[in-house]
Amino acid sequence: MRSTFSHLPLTGVKVIDFGQYIAGPAVAMLLGDLGATVIHIDPPNGPMWNSPANATLMRNKLIVTLDLKTPEGLGNALALCAEADILIENFRPGKLARLGVDFAALRAARPELITVSLPGFASDDIERRDWRAFESVIAASSGVFTDMGLNRVLMGLNPSFSPLPLASAYASQIAASSTVLALQARQVTGVGDQIEVPLAAAVMEGLCYNSLKVADTPSRYVTQREAEIERRRIEGLPMNLSYGDVQDLLDPFYRTYMCKDGRGFYVVCPSHKFHAKRCLEVLEIYDELVADGLTEEDDTYKPQSEWTSDTSLGVYPMPKFWADKIAARMREVFMTRTSHEWKRKFGRAGIPGAPQRWLQEWINDEYAVASGLMIDVFDPEYGEMTQPGPVVWMEESGEEALKPAPRRWVDMPEALKVLRKIRTDLPAPEEAVTREGWLSGVRVLDLCNVIAGPHSVSYLARFGAEVIKLDPAQPLYDSWNTVIYGISQGRGKKSILADIKSQHGRKVFEDLIKSVDLIVWNAPDSQIRSVDLDAESLRKINPEALFCKLDCFGGVMRGARTDYIGYDDLVQATTGIMLRFGGGMNRPEEHAHVGTIDVMCGFGGALGMAAALYQKYRFGRIGRGRTSLSANSGLLQIPFCYDFKGRGLFDEPSGPEANGYDALSRFYSTASGVYMLLSAYEADLPRLATVEGLENLPDVAVEDRAAFLATAFQSQPATEWMDRLRKADVACAICENLEALRAANSRPADGLPGTQNGSYSFSVYVDHPCGHEITQLDPYGVRSVVGKVFSPAPTEKFGTSTRAILRGLGYAEAAIETMLKSGQISESWSAEYLPS
Repeated sequence: MRSTFSHLPLTGVKVIDFGQYIAGPAVAMLLGDLGATVIHIDPPNGPMWNSPANATLMRNKLIVTLDLKTPEGLGNALALCAEADILIENFRPGKLARLGVDFAALRAARPELITVSLPGFASDDIERRDWRAFESVIAASSGVFTDMGLNRVLMGLNPSFSPLPLASAYASQIAASSTVLALQARQVTGVGDQIEVPLAAAVMEGLCYNSLKVADTPSRYVTQREAEIERRRIEGLPMNLSYGDVQDLLDPFYRTYMCKDGRGFYVVCPSHKFHAKRCLEVLEIYDELVADGLTEEDDTYKPQSEWTSDTSLGVYPMPKFWADKIAARMREVFMTRTSHEWKRKFGRAGIPGAPQRWLQEWINDEYAVASGLMIDVFDPEYGEMTQPGPVVWMEESGEEALKPAPRRWVDMPEALKVLRKIRTDLPAPEEAVTREGWLSGVRVLDLCNVIAGPHSVSYLARFGAEVIKLDPAQPLYDSWNTVIYGISQGRGKKSILADIKSQHGRKVFEDLIKSVDLIVWNAPDSQIRSVDLDAESLRKINPEALFCKLDCFGGVMRGARTDYIGYDDLVQATTGIMLRFGGGMNRPEEHAHVGTIDVMCGFGGALGMAAALYQKYRFGRIGRGRTSLSANSGLLQIPFCYDFKGRGLFDEPSGPEANGYDALSRFYSTASGVYMLLSAYEADLPRLATVEGLENLPDVAVEDRAAFLATAFQSQPATEWMDRLRKADVACAICENLEALRAANSRPADGLPGTQNGSYSFSVYVDHPCGHEITQLDPYGVRSVVGKVFSPAPTEKFGTSTRAILRGLGYAEAAIETMLKSGQISESWSAEYLPS
């Protein structure tokens, strides 16, 4: 274990990890990487999931083997709990309590205790809470496999399998951040909390941009792929496009281009005011296209009917004529250089783009290793091992996090000795204060754009934080990026528009910095220094302010690509996610969901902010939290993101034809035409033999199982198989879709966060400020007993609160009018909330 003199933010925090598989252990891993002392409890036969990934999940942990079904084992477990600050488990609701470890009872005896449960489905979900909920069952039940993006819909690939553990990855970041938010609140109130984060709710939060419904969406936001899907549905045509056909429907600034070296290069710069232009300039075709009639509108936030032409650079999506013309020229030019050459040219020009790579290449990438995104750990079982580096870290102590202790098995006396050496420090009763939410009274300045950064701060608002969103007086991104995304990540924020490099804007910016507790930005270091938000300059403006940074390629250590800008899709390309999903270098595909890594990185940013707050309250240190999209990709790919001598092939399921792992864990069609997922293991064969219609399965040769099961499942409808399999406690699920889940679980907005509504919960805002009826996921993934979870107000129009914020800073009305007339401060980007 680490020295007690560590400068990591969670030093001295004691955690007992009862978790198995991914979600629970990953929460404890995230806390351990930040300095917590973690004791992990395994059953007598070892971990329930036998994978080399356990070496990563168990780093910085002491492992104790206990049998909770015996009096001695239970007594030892309770003795460990008595010394802990935090308890973690991820079993079905009530399972651990039935074994004698009752979190509610333990908290009643010790109110300062923080407990965290991560069941597959919510404990108040009467229908599903007792299901055997493996990762793929949660994914199938939550629409993950049937909403794998527009490409797969057009190709008729539905359902579509992915081995990424989305539910566990999202849930672990949500649970870790909520745990540390409760911990920092405890440092002020003296009271802990009982937290539940259902994996189904967590994956829905991760997909919230995909489940958003905007009634009567203006046509300018409809992509070629969406229009083609609608056309085929209306005309009754099959969804049978080839991969090549689908590529022809993509935006030219949002796709892969083949290069001279036979490697694809992914470009993602469709919505920024300057990125698309810079891209064409680097490719040396900008002037040529302008000569052919390509235009740039001065104000793309005007109704499209008022534009001078039918398109503009920097707006997504582009109309078909220009999309096809630009893409054709870009295809030609990309073939003139290697992907490595284009990587350097795009990176130096500040244009988001990256070569397609396999995960194996990323794990051994020079930059990934030099930056600490991949680290070497000597594991007692696998020897020298390459693992993902810390996902979240503090700028001032990050280097210490690069040297985790490998997992170590200890006996009960040693585990107790380690815990008892650490003193828990809580406020004296007379010093404790009351907080309604974990962040009530905390004021946050949000400078972020796109998804990850803004989402992280919106997440804080549900716990009571007061959030001010500062954007430029004139927008840098188009309204698809700002307004459409903002409907999800702008909730609970007050919006002000100001040019922070202008005279008036700079003064307002500094006044805001002096007024807040925490500042959040997703920007490269050079941009942060340019506005005096580096550590030294910020101390001069507000010495008590905390800072959190999210970026694309950043790791603990600086390197050649640290300041390269980019988005979720670029990290998917760089770290092998696109090649796995597509199945090969000749057909990479973005992993379906908007914000696959973005949203998880947002929750990681919240963990960094929570750790900074706890460190300030506990040790008086002012710190700077950090995370990145690339760092989060390691967590998302944790089942296969490792390397060591003797490692097997990187052969996880990949490509459009993947339907699961093997015959016992894959999709099957049923008599009703509905696809179901079977999620079983060899150890489940005795259970399967008790299922009517599957009695002979144990006698079937392994190579013949798939044919046997495919024939059997065609004999009954999916609902009948669900009943039969669940009676035998075999994991299974019908492949649901997001649209059906939204329709079945929506209610009129009632000002509540939805935490009382089970595993799925949406609100319908008929009078949303945008002027359209909005149906969106509730902020319901975290359920707490003590700290209140709020339902943040719907996203207001950009600039709505400019005057109110300025008044709050003490500006007189005359001064406000002067600033507004200068154009350096603004109250709006457009006449319409959602430009038509």
